[in-house]
Amino acid sequence: MADITELMLKRAVNIKVIVTPRWKDETLQILQSQINQIDTRTQQIDGQVQRAMTELKKQPPSPQLTEQISSIQFQANEEKSKLLDQKNQILTQLTQVQTLEMEQEVNQGQLDGYFTVQVGENLIEKMQVDVVVRDGVVQELRGII
Repeated sequence: MADITELMLKRAVNIKVIVTPRWKDETLQILQSQINQIDTRTQQIDGQVQRAMTELKKQPPSPQLTEQISSIQFQANEEKSKLLDQKNQILTQLTQVQTLEMEQEVNQGQLDGYFTVQVGENLIEKMQVDVVVRDGVVQELRGII
């Protein structure tokens, strides 16, 4: 059996963006769009609950009906609570983006990348890679590629 001297591995590549007016505007638009979608979904839930309640109130009162109404209200409140949490997170992100200074570097996320490691190489150094982007264009590659 031959000794293995080289191995292909997967690593997380950090994507960093340089804040520019264009990036800031696009990011704020995306966040505002997400907020609008959440607001629309919340309104849809309210409408669905209202329609369901109108239909249920046409039925004669019973313990099952009361339980059904409570269940619908509970489910709607749970869903709206989750949506409100999401909206609050997005509003926090929106505020953070608004306060960023131009030319500042911020983390945008991570992508998977593959690399080759050989016997004797420093694995830790090879795992640390950043791609710096300005308005969608790669400006710099940092680390051992």
